[in-house]
Amino acid sequence: MLVGLTWHYNFGSGFTWKKHQLDLMLGIILSGQTVLFLGSNQNFVFAQDSSVAEVLNENDGGQEIVTGFRRIEDGSVVSNVHTSKWRVYTDKGRDLVLEGKLDEAEKFFHAALDEAKKGFGVKDPHVASSCNNLAELYRVKKEYDKAEPLYLEAISILEETYGTDDVRVGAALHNLGQFYLALKKLEQAQKCYERALKLKGRVLGYDNPDYAHTMYHLGRVLHLQGKVDEVVDLIRESIRILEDAGLGESTTCLKRMKYFVEILLNSHQLTEAEIFQRKILHNLELSKGWDSLETVIAAEHLALTIQYLGNMYCCS
Repeated sequence: MLVGLTWHYNFGSGFTWKKHQLDLMLGIILSGQTVLFLGSNQNFVFAQDSSVAEVLNENDGGQEIVTGFRRIEDGSVVSNVHTSKWRVYTDKGRDLVLEGKLDEAEKFFHAALDEAKKGFGVKDPHVASSCNNLAELYRVKKEYDKAEPLYLEAISILEETYGTDDVRVGAALHNLGQFYLALKKLEQAQKCYERALKLKGRVLGYDNPDYAHTMYHLGRVLHLQGKVDEVVDLIRESIRILEDAGLGESTTCLKRMKYFVEILLNSHQLTEAEIFQRKILHNLELSKGWDSLETVIAAEHLALTIQYLGNMYCCS
């Protein structure tokens, strides 16, 4: 930390139901044919599936936004009374989550899991999606001992169905990584994110925003482990991917840049910090306007960095 200066960006504080609710929706599988994992940055859909939440922001703090739902018909070739109940129970569980009724949602997700096993078979990807639903619910409820076995079962089913190198396994590993990160089990989280990153990069491409999303979360884990040099490279690259994808002015990218600036300032990398502070200010000018308090604070932070750099040059 630089003497006389305090560097901090406020990513939001306190607990609200909106954050609690939408954090759950970011990882939950809403309903559908095989496997649908929602990444925090964008939808991650692997089947012709049903209801999907379009999520614009990351779920590591601040305000998450769900912009709407759309219905996509389930393309499963299996249809019986159990599969029909599975769809109904999954949709009902989703609706209860949106209403903040987590205990009631848990009952329906349990019922959906039972119906998936009866209707599709115990090793079918539908069962994996139901396991992930329930695991995400338990993660948000902080019932971690119940969540972990469900995450692992989902991954096991997907590996048996699609192979260990399938991108769907990568999406499930990312969810498990988030779970371990919440528990501060950093080594386990790192392994999950590294494997997920490898799978996503090979299948989706190394300039895909979802690849960048896992890269960013891996960076967060390494940051907590004190591996600053590796963190800087990962976070910088995750931002570049978003910018190249036309998402440089998105809320997600803005949040990553703020996090990155904190790392740079605290590691005394002021020149690069100034570059990203200018980007942040530009984004806020466009999205919030000059009269916004957030814009004013960003301008003040930039001014402090420039002033400190000027003092350093004068002294040298």
